[in-house]
Amino acid sequence: MYAEPRRSSLTGAGVAAATVYVGLGSNLGDRLATLQGAARQLRDGVVPGTVLVRSSPVYETRPLGPSTAEYMNAVVELRTVVEPAALLSALQGLELLHGRTRRTRWEARTLDLDILMWLPIGLPSGLPIGLQGLLLDTPGLRLPHAELERRDFVLAPLAALAPGLRPRGGASVAELLAALNAADRTIVAQVAEHLC
Repeated sequence: MYAEPRRSSLTGAGVAAATVYVGLGSNLGDRLATLQGAARQLRDGVVPGTVLVRSSPVYETRPLGPSTAEYMNAVVELRTVVEPAALLSALQGLELLHGRTRRTRWEARTLDLDILMWLPIGLPSGLPIGLQGLLLDTPGLRLPHAELERRDFVLAPLAALAPGLRPRGGASVAELLAALNAADRTIVAQVAEHLC
């Protein structure tokens, strides 16, 4: 069942909101319809205190790991006033609503939602803020996302929204994408349809 996330303690520190980039992926069932449904739910406020600002193009990609079904991937930009752990919990609840199961790593999935970057608006005191966002390393959530720099299916849609973002303060998203070698590229095609 979906649980309402707690409002962020960031608001008490003088920060009204954060810009958050979330990766979406699907390689089971009607992949595009699943991604579109999740984006519409985010747009329509399924996560209280969170709104969808815009979405990237959708890309069809080869799978990583043992799964053989091709993925569809995209990135959405959210504005939120909930804490990172609470947003992650809400996104995992949305995955469950779309039939996601978690048995083994790298398994095929109906919906995968990953928080990629968290950019506080304002300057909260006492939080580790890097050159381009919140730095977080907990058992359940690492920000920026641990694999972001090596995945074209994340970098390409993220670059479509914010090419100048610097996940670890060095190279920009656009530069990281351009630097990937051919063996690490998984994108097969850009899909004509939009998320919402």
